[in-house]
Amino acid sequence: MFEPNNEGLGLQDEYLRTDGSGREFLQVPAGGSVLPASVETVQNKLHFARQDGQTVFKNAVFNMADVSEKIMQRNNLTHDDVAWLAAHQANKRIVEATARRMKLDASKVLLNIEKYGNTTSATLPLLLADFESQLNKGDNIIFAAFGGGFSWGAIYLKWAYNS
Repeated sequence: MFEPNNEGLGLQDEYLRTDGSGREFLQVPAGGSVLPASVETVQNKLHFARQDGQTVFKNAVFNMADVSEKIMQRNNLTHDDVAWLAAHQANKRIVEATARRMKLDASKVLLNIEKYGNTTSATLPLLLADFESQLNKGDNIIFAAFGGGFSWGAIYLKWAYNS
């Protein structure tokens, strides 16, 4: 939850991107207004995510790392300034590759994929819930995610309280 503060904490910057040409490589074929749920779409299992794993992996590694680096550059942050990387938990190798490109030590990477697997859109809130006790007021946190379509982005947040 966000609320106003006078301490310069909270959301600092965001860098969001999308490229619809990746739609065929990571998608849920049915649902929404294009192909609403029906007996046929459910019977044909069209409401499950489908992906071309190799294409998604390459794009996720490159793009998550790219936006994370850009957000650091835009805010004059070095790897020493970043307390935590909270990355989408789709694949441990993607998260580790993003951290390496940011030159972050593994101790600064929040990981819980071994506990839950890929939790899609719930991955970042679950990370915060699992690691909240380790976050300190003023910590610089970089959030990075990649998803369907292709859509990806990074957010720079200054943690606003001590647990």
